Amino acid sequence: MADRHFTEAILKWYQENRRSLPWRGTTDPYPVWLSEIILQQTRIAQGQAYWERFMERFPTVRDLADASEDEVLRLWQGLGYYSRARNLHAAAKQIAAAGRFPDTLDGIRALKGVGDYTAAAIGSIAFGLPAAVVDGNVYRVLARYFGIAEPIGTPQGKRIFTARAQELLPPGQAADFNQGMMDFGALQCTPQHPDCPSCPLQRTCRAFLEGRTTMLPVKKAGPAIRQRFFTYLYIRCQGQTAFRKRPAGDIWQGLWEPLLFEGPLPEAYGNAVLLKKGVRHALTHRLIVADFYCLETTKKPSLPDGWIWMDEKMPAQLGKPRLVEHLLSLL
Repeated sequence: MADRHFTEAILKWYQENRRSLPWRGTTDPYPVWLSEIILQQTRIAQGQAYWERFMERFPTVRDLADASEDEVLRLWQGLGYYSRARNLHAAAKQIAAAGRFPDTLDGIRALKGVGDYTAAAIGSIAFGLPAAVVDGNVYRVLARYFGIAEPIGTPQGKRIFTARAQELLPPGQAADFNQGMMDFGALQCTPQHPDCPSCPLQRTCRAFLEGRTTMLPVKKAGPAIRQRFFTYLYIRCQGQTAFRKRPAGDIWQGLWEPLLFEGPLPEAYGNAVLLKKGVRHALTHRLIVADFYCLETTKKPSLPDGWIWMDEKMPAQLGKPRLVEHLLSLL
């Protein structure tokens, strides 16, 4: 009875409060997939503009597949987690090679960068597949309503929450229920200061009845934040500058940057002018503290392996980390 009440309440709430988003109202898997990849670890307020730019530049999955990686990364610039953009591009090539978007959960999950949640979201919205989504919003709503104290972010927690979400899924209404759960968590049952007074589930919500709203969901402690110290040197020489594409195996793979030293500026570049010191740039589990320098010279210094000389106008056309964009804005 409680489960049926919960499901019916979510569906009714969604019909009355659903967010108006440009990728809704379609069963075309391409815009749905694109929105799901962009919104991984990105708020809708920021991600929607990126979705619109991608749809304008790449109106079909074939257009995206045919683009260069540099162009995709440049369009993605500022969203962070750049592996998402590379995976998006690789998956577009998979779809284009197959000649169609996969329409089964296993087929969708086989796309580069697509996990269980994203496959369930695309499958239910685009193809009506009976697969429940479990993201941060869903974890929070289920943990509070059913009083589930199992920590999220653990294998056991994922199994428990996924099974419960699947049990609640109404036949033939997977898309509305999944989107309703996501919107309900984003608008009603928010992380901080949930709107309990107007909540249609208030009378049967365990967290509300037991005064545990701020305690649920229980989160597993994350890894410690690691600091890295970067010194960037922008060189101006005869209308050229030195840049490199960052290699695999570290942050910002495939993005471009000027000369980089991890630590202080070497003495050989003592004539460089300090543009800004101690700029802090937060990433997941990392904090980068960076100093920015500019060196103007008439003689090209030798460059470390990986860096190349290019026209000073070129970096504006390349995909760059946001931290590097900040440097260029100071020049």
